[in-house]
Amino acid sequence: MTSPHRENALPDAVPTAASERLSGGSVREAGVLSSRYRWVSVGLFLLVMLDAFVALGVTTIMPTVSRELDGAGLYAFAFAGPVAVSVVGMVAAGIWCDRWNPRSALVISVAIFTAGLTAIALAPNMVAFVGGRLLHGLAGGAVTVALYVVVARIYPQTLHAKVFAAFATAWVIPSLIGPVAAGVLAETIGWRWIFLGVVTLVILAMLIVVPAMRAVRGTANHSPIGRAEVVRIGLAVVVAAAALVIAVAAEMRGPIQSIGPIVAAAIVLIALRPLMPAGTLRARRGLPSVVLLRALMTATFLAAEVYVPLLLITHYGASAALAGLALTAGGLSWSAASWMQGRFPQIGHVLTARIGATGLTVGVGSLVIASLMSATPVVVVIGWTFAGAGIGLIYPRLGALALGYSTADNQGFNSSALTIGEATASALALASMAVVFSAFGGTDTSTSFAAVFALAGALCALGWLCSPRIAARPELTPPL
Repeated sequence: MTSPHRENALPDAVPTAASERLSGGSVREAGVLSSRYRWVSVGLFLLVMLDAFVALGVTTIMPTVSRELDGAGLYAFAFAGPVAVSVVGMVAAGIWCDRWNPRSALVISVAIFTAGLTAIALAPNMVAFVGGRLLHGLAGGAVTVALYVVVARIYPQTLHAKVFAAFATAWVIPSLIGPVAAGVLAETIGWRWIFLGVVTLVILAMLIVVPAMRAVRGTANHSPIGRAEVVRIGLAVVVAAAALVIAVAAEMRGPIQSIGPIVAAAIVLIALRPLMPAGTLRARRGLPSVVLLRALMTATFLAAEVYVPLLLITHYGASAALAGLALTAGGLSWSAASWMQGRFPQIGHVLTARIGATGLTVGVGSLVIASLMSATPVVVVIGWTFAGAGIGLIYPRLGALALGYSTADNQGFNSSALTIGEATASALALASMAVVFSAFGGTDTSTSFAAVFALAGALCALGWLCSPRIAARPELTPPL
């Protein structure tokens, strides 16, 4: 549902009343957990937390699932596919929320999300598992957009920051226990129960959320979907399809393995342009570079993270639970760095971006060294802690900066662009790394791991070059 990415920018808000009258006639703003918002806050928090468990759990247990279902060839596709199709869900849900009611969009999206998790849990083979992942990814993208629009419709603007802070906090517990718990469950009662357990909890969360959202109303715009909306959905489908082609090319041989991804990537870039702020692909100063930088950094972290537990399990003989410790370290350092950058807003955006890119580069570099030199697994854990801290510094700062560059007229478009950009970049990075990993021998060689982590390092380098351009002008400080 929520991005990898632990926090998302907010679509165009429709503030609601936010005060509770006290005895004596004074008015006090209602809090996130006040009687007015308590149950919807709890329900939305649970949805985000459960999605975090799924995201971290899947990354931890995929080597086990791949081995049990004899699906090593679809390992990377199981990650790239859901991220790619999530773009379609994001666009479709955004149109639904604008035209009708975000409450119904959230309910329908969660229902499909649950169906996807159930299909994953019951999958008899890797193809069925990937099919469930695609359904889960499509719905997850829709849930992300619907959830944030629901926040905009229910809470006043003064509470938005607190709600998003709560969403970020919802990743702390999963980061602490999610990867290890998923590893232990996979090694004891079986990995399928992870998904079945989440399905049960998601249903309970919706039983809390739906009654609490009775006050959510749709917009006055109930006109049929127009040509512009159809074009946007079509472009999203093209982007997703092209990204999937790149992922499939990883298992091909001959010219198609090298030519196919190049053609597909070109199609993605062409189809993506109308969905992004003008100048994004050219790193134009200001908002375009903000969108591009977050896409590059998110793609670097998420794509590299997929191979961290696989490296530990296949080359170090670590258990799934032990491999999960690296993801826990990265998740905790992400949360800690996010909190820290919020406590020191006086540190400039460009400097924050550079420090964050440096941390991510150190983390990815340590993975290259560990792959080539068979260093102790401690190097992997420490390195991924640096990577988590790096993305933790950059991610929330760029989200706030994107809103600072936005106006009431384009806030929704810019927020969608931020989310679609990082999802598309992540899908392309995952698919490209799958091609590289396969070309260098897969799990049979350490060179293949070094190659994918080196590719992640190249994305870091692009992000470093892009970071100074997030300022509108060299001499100006970007708005908050």
